[in-house]
Amino acid sequence: MRFTPENKSWFTALALIFLAALARLIPHPPNFTPMTAMALLGMAYLKPRWLAFVFPLAALWLSNLVLDNLVYAEYYDHFMWFSNPGVFLSFLLVSMLAFWAFRQMLTAKRIALSALGASLLFWFSTNFFVWLQSGMYPKNAAGLLACYTAALPFLRNALLGDLFFTALLFGLYALLLGKKIPAMKAKA
Repeated sequence: MRFTPENKSWFTALALIFLAALARLIPHPPNFTPMTAMALLGMAYLKPRWLAFVFPLAALWLSNLVLDNLVYAEYYDHFMWFSNPGVFLSFLLVSMLAFWAFRQMLTAKRIALSALGASLLFWFSTNFFVWLQSGMYPKNAAGLLACYTAALPFLRNALLGDLFFTALLFGLYALLLGKKIPAMKAKA
């Protein structure tokens, strides 16, 4: 395979996604992870688009495989091939948000707003699945509100982590390829 600028761009994005997935294995504050940044970077730079869905999901699955079977093995009585489908569905929703946000142009403003929106979308959807599946809350509006209230402490770290890792991954991508970070578009 010839190493063209397009290939270099593609491999750089892919490498950053899998390195970010490895970062999930390093001790970190709860919900301060690169998951959202992986989805956003993939959607911004991986073509064809179906690969922008597949590779970040594969990186998430591989890192979950290690986490579930080594770090959190005490919570399972068998080898875990797949856990927490709500997280994967929420991750797909984040990818779809990025697909929609980046379909016309990629700017720093769109990246930042996508990171914020993705944080909120992921938080709302994963906690909806907790309410739906865990049995910890009654299946009514009060139970859903109690679930979201209990999850509020995790939202701050998710927002901070998503903004930090999105800036880090997009910044590293630009630095490694000698490109400018997408500019903020000012209205004329």
